[in-house]
Amino acid sequence: MNNRNCFHHLLHARISNVSRIFSYFFLSCVLATPTLSEADIYHFVAEDGTPHFSDQPSDARFRLILRTDGQVHLPGSMNLSSARFRNAKDHFIEEISNAARANHIEPALLHAVIEIESGYNAKAVSPKGALGLMQLMPDTARRYAVQDPLDAVQNLRGGARLLRDLLDLYSGNKELALAAYNAGAGAVKAHGGRIPPYAETVRYVPAVMKRYESRKSQHSSLN
Repeated sequence: MNNRNCFHHLLHARISNVSRIFSYFFLSCVLATPTLSEADIYHFVAEDGTPHFSDQPSDARFRLILRTDGQVHLPGSMNLSSARFRNAKDHFIEEISNAARANHIEPALLHAVIEIESGYNAKAVSPKGALGLMQLMPDTARRYAVQDPLDAVQNLRGGARLLRDLLDLYSGNKELALAAYNAGAGAVKAHGGRIPPYAETVRYVPAVMKRYESRKSQHSSLN
């Protein structure tokens, strides 16, 4: 199997056992060629717990796990199996509802941010150093008095307060608030009060909004 065909089978794979994808990767790709890959590999875990892999991160949830230089990154969300993903989501429902209510945020929006940011993994750490459920950077965590960003309750409270502040800053405009959550309020200001044209941010905002709208629709259908 040549390198191109190898990655054709690997990319966009949808399997529940993460160890199997790496076994397949190392056996059929690494051993097949002297180089690890022709492109960076990205990964995210979907709402149903299914892991997705791609060399073209078209969704804001994708996180870099393998670079072309062979360096491996393992986001915390990648370590969640399908069952653990569902359990984690269910475990935090009450805490998320409390944080949403305390900050006058729709629970559907808070859930959407958490799903895209960390896949409900309270111990998630991004390659850039963002931490916990809502992927707070250390400086942001300190600003919102979050002493332990990997503590789910503290992280939720700090992240919800940040999101509330951004919603207030942009007069309730969710897209701009989400853009600022991802890229920073300074970036939004620098681009004339518009969503910054950063590849990650351009993917991030519609990805969160899609999950938000989906959750609202699900909630409405139950009423």
